[in-house]
Amino acid sequence: MTRTRATAVGFVAVLLWALLALFTVGSAPTPPLLLNAICFSIGGALGLIWTARSGGLGQLRHVRWTVYLFGTLGLFGYHALYFSALRMAPAAEAGLIAYLWPLLIVLFSGLLPGEALRAGHLFGACLGFAGAALIITGGGSAGFQAQYLPGYALALLCALTWSSYSVLSRRLGNTPTSSVAVFCVATAVASWGLHFAVEETVWPAGAIGWLSTIALGLGPVGLAFYVWDVGVKRGDIQILGTSSYAAPLLSTLVLVLAGIAAPSWTLAIAALLITGGAAIAARASFKP
Repeated sequence: MTRTRATAVGFVAVLLWALLALFTVGSAPTPPLLLNAICFSIGGALGLIWTARSGGLGQLRHVRWTVYLFGTLGLFGYHALYFSALRMAPAAEAGLIAYLWPLLIVLFSGLLPGEALRAGHLFGACLGFAGAALIITGGGSAGFQAQYLPGYALALLCALTWSSYSVLSRRLGNTPTSSVAVFCVATAVASWGLHFAVEETVWPAGAIGWLSTIALGLGPVGLAFYVWDVGVKRGDIQILGTSSYAAPLLSTLVLVLAGIAAPSWTLAIAALLITGGAAIAARASFKP
């Protein structure tokens, strides 16, 4: 697989993650750990079926336990924090704070061997960050309120967790993508155990709740991990990180279309900043 194709495969995850906030809102009032458990059970089963059909089960025996631990902590930590953040703060604002991870990926990736952080990456990342910040601070009528600060703090930890996981995954380039299925299964097991220990069991409400939860497990918390793993290990991680600024824009537009967030001129201005920043950074990556 070429570097360009792997980058395109990785971007499919960005499109799927644009639906993460919508489905998370639809799954309410299911508590975060239970939602984690259900979604990763689906995503893990999906991965194991794909691995079995592709004949990759034998490869899993040769993966180090430290790799499995790393992957499990990354997936479990990010989504437990994300689901908690969207239960404690408005979905649009908390989701957009969590989507600061593309900016952090671009910046952190400059520390990887063989990668270079150019002025274009920094300028593009700053434009993207400005677009995301504009949506967060001016895109909602409520803005920042004290009672939502814990949720916003958890969302920021989401961004740090996923960006660190994605960049460090590049150091595991020889690890087969099928190992992500084990990450998902282990995350599901940990989530089930912690749920029964600390949470009250509240299942998804009605058809909308169950459909949202199943859709999470199949897409944003399922297929997205496998295509993202291919992208960050074999593609251009700086292009992926910067083009991922499309995710908060797409996620917000989806929430607007669903009637969960209100449209505003802020979205239009932010769109120009986000897409312009992505284009500038992408051009910097293609420079010799």
